[in-house]
Amino acid sequence: MVDPVPGLVGFAAALRAAGLACEPERVQAYLAAVEHIDLTVPDQLYWAGRLTLCGEPDDLPRYDDAFQAWFTSRSLKHAPRNTTAQPRPSVIAAMLPAQQAGESGSEPDELGVAASDTEVLRHRDISDLSAAERAHLRELMNLLRPDPPMRSAYRKRPHRRGELDPRRTLREMRATGEPIRLRYRRKGKRPRRVVLLVDVSGSMSPYADALLRFAHAVARRTHAEVFTMGTRLTRVSRQLRQRDPELALAAASRAVPDFAGGTRLGEGLRVFLDRWGQRGVARQAVVVVFSDGWERGDPGLLGEQMARLRRLAHAVFWVNPHAGRDGYRPVQSGIVVAQKHIEKLLAGHSLATLEELLVEVRRA
Repeated sequence: MVDPVPGLVGFAAALRAAGLACEPERVQAYLAAVEHIDLTVPDQLYWAGRLTLCGEPDDLPRYDDAFQAWFTSRSLKHAPRNTTAQPRPSVIAAMLPAQQAGESGSEPDELGVAASDTEVLRHRDISDLSAAERAHLRELMNLLRPDPPMRSAYRKRPHRRGELDPRRTLREMRATGEPIRLRYRRKGKRPRRVVLLVDVSGSMSPYADALLRFAHAVARRTHAEVFTMGTRLTRVSRQLRQRDPELALAAASRAVPDFAGGTRLGEGLRVFLDRWGQRGVARQAVVVVFSDGWERGDPGLLGEQMARLRRLAHAVFWVNPHAGRDGYRPVQSGIVVAQKHIEKLLAGHSLATLEELLVEVRRA
């Protein structure tokens, strides 16, 4: 038997990635609720999560999508069934490691297995996945709901607290003839620009599709700018803002002429800074470079351009899928010259590490 708890906790993590709050108290309530249901009945599992993990009406569509992608692709009835069955034993208790397989006499739990498999899939290297696992991963990546990093706005807006707003206060006094209450103002928050530079050279081919799907999720939610780099630089922001991920990826593929080709990161970065970055795209932005660092061009040029980028950007992250493997050492020529100009070197080889990247970008 499979312990379903990691899968259920992973489902809560997927909901958080989809934009639901899912505080620890709600997750504890969810785990307590599923102790009293039969996990083999999809409707019971659906309603246990919906009643404990959702906090407001806007959460419901996201919850439905996440449940379908996480547990099963079968269609579910949103109305609870009129279950007149006898009280069932706790499936979770029967699946705890202390219980020996076969003792409970129950059939294997498809939903529990699916949830556990999905949690394992989140941590698997994307390049090692089978075709079916990649299809499931695509569904999970469609659930990503990245939030943009925020910065202080220059203009001050009315607020309940902050500094006194004499103009609004005096305007109300003049209208009414007497001070009713003091008005305040303070600086608001605005989204900070995000720029993604995706290496689509031959050495990055196993990850290119997943990284572009990740870029699609970020571009649609944060209006990020996305460029691909190989032997040339290509802007694919417009193509990736299409709602349908398959249409967006197909349009981006048609726009990029150098898929699985060579790597000239320094030259591509120079073109980006000259045409877009210096003019404002990279200024005070959070820039993420996805590359394994195998530079076929001049590493000195890449170092110079990384220094230019660092002076313009608010933060620069380098995501290398190979950095998640045991024994990895940053010895590639591109990584060596870029390391001193970046905030962090991150791994992007799995869905879990890409979710961690979203957290780093949001906090930047």
